[in-house]
Amino acid sequence: MKDSKVSTSGMPYLHFGNGEPLVLIHGLGEVKEGWNSQFELADQYELIIPDLRGHGECTKVEGITIPNFASDVISLLNELKIENAHILGLSMGGAVAQEIYRQAPHLVRSLMLISTFHFFPKKLRKPLLKFKKVRLGVAATDDDLKETAAHMALYSWTEENMKHFKHYFQPKRNIFLKSLKACFQVNNISLLPTIKVPTLIIGCQYDSVLPVWIQYCMHKLIPDSEFIIMRNSGHLAKLEATNRFNILLRKFLNRHKAAA
Repeated sequence: MKDSKVSTSGMPYLHFGNGEPLVLIHGLGEVKEGWNSQFELADQYELIIPDLRGHGECTKVEGITIPNFASDVISLLNELKIENAHILGLSMGGAVAQEIYRQAPHLVRSLMLISTFHFFPKKLRKPLLKFKKVRLGVAATDDDLKETAAHMALYSWTEENMKHFKHYFQPKRNIFLKSLKACFQVNNISLLPTIKVPTLIIGCQYDSVLPVWIQYCMHKLIPDSEFIIMRNSGHLAKLEATNRFNILLRKFLNRHKAAA
């Protein structure tokens, strides 16, 4: 297991590899080690993988908002003296990636927005929150909660996939609900048309958490963005279709390396 470091602002992160900087931002309830299937990218890229506020080893639990998640990552990049980086965000992490671009566009060399969202229609918020609260209440133990989440997030419920998911999905219930509410505040409809860096959007065919039509809408809003639908995968292509997923990332990243 890679050794974790902690920034001066209290953000735990993994930092290894060689090449252009690539930031990997996890989703709701996940931890930085959940990117272990992408550690192989360190042969070409300098990986920076944080635990967001309230997640994983991060003990900072106040101010759970998407803007604060983003400013924490920006502070980390500034501390590491990184002039700009490729920014990849999955699910909630994709909203954080968009917010990083809003706050500090000069830091973003390219964007990879995976199984994510740019807006939650108001009429979907209350039912979703109620559903989540019921699910959290019904799931009497953490194991029950992980089981429920695994069946929602995964398309292929193999023993290996379930085990992997449960190992790296480590929600803290209060933080989970606060983070979910923070997601409902996201509205990037006017931001997306202003994005001027190379952008890859990946949606997954059987994503029941954030259906692929949401990513299609994002693609239509972001000028010159690339849009790919990954077949036979649920919400977590990084886990269910690791090889295909990593190849797509490498192809995109290699096309958008800085000119020598």
